[in-house]
Amino acid sequence: MTEHTPETAREHPRPLVVAHRGASGYRPEHTAAAYRLALALGAEAIEPDIVATRDGELVLRHENEISGTTDVADRPEFADRRTTREIDGQRLTGWFTEDFTWAELSTLRARERLPQVRGASTRFDGHYPLVRLRDLLGMLAEAAPAPSGAPVRLVAEVKHATYFASIGLPLDELLAAELAPWAAAHPGRLVVEAFEQTVLGQLQQRGLPAEYVYLLEKAGSPADLVARYGRAALSYAGHLTTAGLARLRAAGIDGISVDTALLVKAAPKETDRPGSAWHSIGGGLAASDLVDRAHAAGLGVYTWTLRPENRFLPAPCRVGSTGAAHGDWHSWFGALMRTGLDGVFADHPDLALEVRAAL
Repeated sequence: MTEHTPETAREHPRPLVVAHRGASGYRPEHTAAAYRLALALGAEAIEPDIVATRDGELVLRHENEISGTTDVADRPEFADRRTTREIDGQRLTGWFTEDFTWAELSTLRARERLPQVRGASTRFDGHYPLVRLRDLLGMLAEAAPAPSGAPVRLVAEVKHATYFASIGLPLDELLAAELAPWAAAHPGRLVVEAFEQTVLGQLQQRGLPAEYVYLLEKAGSPADLVARYGRAALSYAGHLTTAGLARLRAAGIDGISVDTALLVKAAPKETDRPGSAWHSIGGGLAASDLVDRAHAAGLGVYTWTLRPENRFLPAPCRVGSTGAAHGDWHSWFGALMRTGLDGVFADHPDLALEVRAAL
């Protein structure tokens, strides 16, 4: 377990700027082009999402259902792979990585996941193949340091671990085997995160040297706890209470990573009222006390995802009427960074770096 204080990873300026799925605002996410561009733009860490193939290869996709991010639906040779699955309580129909070997997936080409918002990126549809975790590890091993002079970190997100374990693909085992040699050769550069605390604990038990970060949604309950306890599962909100944060730290969690709306949002009615967790920060926005409470518990705090388009901004920061247009992202990013958090995930890492430099 990493001994965490708010100084962890302070070799980089604070907050750490993490390229979310690479420079995914400019290139189709989770492609070598997106990762290389993120490095060129000065990103201080790269975040891949990790799922598994049928033959146990770790492939980098936002989800194991890949019809929205690849050309698989246009491949007649894979038409019979279309199926329906229940993943973490959600019923999905499409094509799933666990039904393909890596040799098969390597023939597919990536597509922009948000074409209505990022039309410019669609011109790269069909250009780039899928990549594996091992490909990204090689890229990072050869990468130049970030502008701060510190080595670029890897923030590896483990996706749907309970589901994959149920079909005989234990991600903790696969990840530990692949990441342990890299982590040993590049000490202090690995962060592992997941929406399921179970897999984080399993990786810790396997001795993987990393900073461990627990991802938390705005609503609902973690899939691993639902599988174990059903309706009695502790909700994400229950983990974010002061007692819940203390329990996470006691369990060996080094940090939390939360939706931006849990840190800053359009000022709610209860802003600045006695006992309210929200206080006004100007511009029609309010900030919560979550960063201060997490730091008091010894936890670092990350947030996802910083995006400049109106569709992803709170109402006070939107400019114009179209969702794809860029709004007042500078004020939005700055408001989040001023909470004192430790890291931000950004689709456009250069924009996040620009705002941080201006603070």
